[in-house]
Amino acid sequence: MTDPQASRSGTDNPPTGHGSFFRQSGWLMLANVVGGALMWAVHFLNKFIPPGEYGSFGALLAVVMLLPTLPVQMVLAQQTAQAIATRRERAVAGVIHAVWLVTTLVWLVGAVVVLGFQDTILARWHMNSPAGLWITLVIVLLSLWLPMFWGVLQGQQNFLWLGWSMLASGFGRLAVAVLAVLVLRVYAAGMMAGVLLGTALGVGLAAWQTRRLWWLRAEPYEARAVWRQIIPLALGFLGFQILFTGDTILVKAWFSQDQVDFYVSAGTLSRALLWLVLPLAAVMFPRLVHSAARAEKSDLSGKVLLATVALALVGAAALALLGPWVVRLVYKPEFVAVASALLPWYAGAMVPLAAANVLLNQLLARPAASLVPAVCVLGLAIAYVVALSLFHDRLVTVLQVMGLSNVALLGVCGWFAWRAAALRRQSEAPAR
Repeated sequence: MTDPQASRSGTDNPPTGHGSFFRQSGWLMLANVVGGALMWAVHFLNKFIPPGEYGSFGALLAVVMLLPTLPVQMVLAQQTAQAIATRRERAVAGVIHAVWLVTTLVWLVGAVVVLGFQDTILARWHMNSPAGLWITLVIVLLSLWLPMFWGVLQGQQNFLWLGWSMLASGFGRLAVAVLAVLVLRVYAAGMMAGVLLGTALGVGLAAWQTRRLWWLRAEPYEARAVWRQIIPLALGFLGFQILFTGDTILVKAWFSQDQVDFYVSAGTLSRALLWLVLPLAAVMFPRLVHSAARAEKSDLSGKVLLATVALALVGAAALALLGPWVVRLVYKPEFVAVASALLPWYAGAMVPLAAANVLLNQLLARPAASLVPAVCVLGLAIAYVVALSLFHDRLVTVLQVMGLSNVALLGVCGWFAWRAAALRRQSEAPAR
């Protein structure tokens, strides 16, 4: 008998067809944009906080952004989608339990290290109070749990509640930050308190909606086979996340507080482009995993790539044109000149990154054959960090290195995607 709850959550019969794909993508895009806008609205508060506090907030937030949350989410999305396709939900329950235990233990070790070097960190980042750092530690724990539950929702193709979890996270972040800054006069730490509550709301909602899977009694699974699938996903998406978020935390160490404030403002606006296009790949990924598990063909990747590039190009052009007006609306007057000059470079760097994300999702949907591409992506990310450490004389130079690295990522992912397609056509030729 079919479990009604399973049917509602999309675990038994995930929707198929291009119509349902674009409905799901549209909803997730709306949730991503609105949730992102709620999170972005926190940055309006920069007008009410002392100089340097906004840069401290940006640096603390970058720590959270730099966590390997994307690999965790995609690993759980892949494992969940595959388990549903092969009717092995109890096996994926064991994977969920293992991921939860490992991430929690890693956080405990990391928290002890951070607290041990607390004074050094505060001095390096020009911060007077440890409150923001302590709050960030709790956020880090929740931020390691959140992608686990989001990954299960994504693998179930339960995009309705994935979207609501995103919205809840954005609303909680904004509400508490406004209260802390405008009423309590607590600045960077208060804004991070908003991030804490928002993340807690997102975790709670996603955990409740996925309870059917993680509450199951786990059955034994072949750990070696699972690791062969997990390692490429973890390496590939870790490399992508470094390219996506690593610049902010590095810039904090190299430039003055005012310059970091300008850079964070430009980065916040530019990354909004990916709020618009990432849902397309997020909806595509579990469908590709499902098709691969059942040895079915799918022509979805090409359509998603074209839509992503088109939306990203339009968004980048609009941001380059309207950037000065947006910066003037959101930030302090002194931000306008510098942040507006950075916006075209930053927005342009996001376009190849968005396209590369689609190709990377396509490659890693079949993780057994994607170890070499994943290692190459991670190697490129490491080279990017090294290049930034050598070339950062100006903020624009940082963005130029970022843009070239993202173009290189697109080239690497494009070549491996072309090669994989050629090999599939070659293997199918005798059958025809």
